[in-house]
Amino acid sequence: MATNSIQRFLFKEHNIRGQVIQLHDAWQQMTKDRHYPPIISQLLGELTAVSVVMANGMKHLGKITLQVQGSGPVNLLVVEVTHDLKIRGVAKTSETIDGQKTLDELLGDGQILVTMENMQTKHHFQSYVSRDGETIAECFELFFSQSEQLPSKIWLAADEQQLGGILIQKMPDSDENDADAWDRIVHLTDTLSDEELTTLDSETLLHRLFHEELVELFEEQTVVYECPQDRQRVDDMLRSLGEEEIRKLLEEQGEIVIHNEICNVHFRYDAKAVDELFTESHSVQ
Repeated sequence: MATNSIQRFLFKEHNIRGQVIQLHDAWQQMTKDRHYPPIISQLLGELTAVSVVMANGMKHLGKITLQVQGSGPVNLLVVEVTHDLKIRGVAKTSETIDGQKTLDELLGDGQILVTMENMQTKHHFQSYVSRDGETIAECFELFFSQSEQLPSKIWLAADEQQLGGILIQKMPDSDENDADAWDRIVHLTDTLSDEELTTLDSETLLHRLFHEELVELFEEQTVVYECPQDRQRVDDMLRSLGEEEIRKLLEEQGEIVIHNEICNVHFRYDAKAVDELFTESHSVQ
């Protein structure tokens, strides 16, 4: 059965917390008809997993946006996740990408930007993620360890069909009962294969890894893909350009096509649609 969820867990005896995420249908919907090469599916999938982890448990209405504007073959990576775990995202490349490439080769000197928006206060916070790591996981391990002041480890896997990830964090006073617990849990999680990470449900996965530990599972949260097709906004944008300009474009092109890249939706306007657009505009005035 397809899984689209994220779940928190806690090693009660060791004061170590974690999250496990796995997306199937939601991820496939987000990448439908994109035709990404495998390495881009992996990169965008890993970024999506991290975004959901960061959005899970937000205390306010808002969203997390992770964005990378690269100077390498990858021009743009964007993932948005709302407080109620609705995802959308897109990748753009400047050239055909064949074979496996490193993060540096793909992004060049591109930076990873995290934006946290609070829709209630209209405030947002931005922070750059260090590119010192060789993978998305290593970059965000350092980011979480520094921003939350907690030692953190992340495991990520993604392909065109599914993605999975685990985050564990060492809480204060974790060493008091068992000084070796953190190293032991990290070592056990290191044994995971990508297939296990992306195909096993969270309960089975955690039991397989930590059946000798006391693990408390919290309520599973559902993740869904949602990208509203806001034609009204496109209509307003075209009207703002003016009827003369739009009719000139229509005459030159035969049809006006607006592509919403993040949702991969095309809005098409033929002569009839343009007539209706400005007839409606005049009637409103």
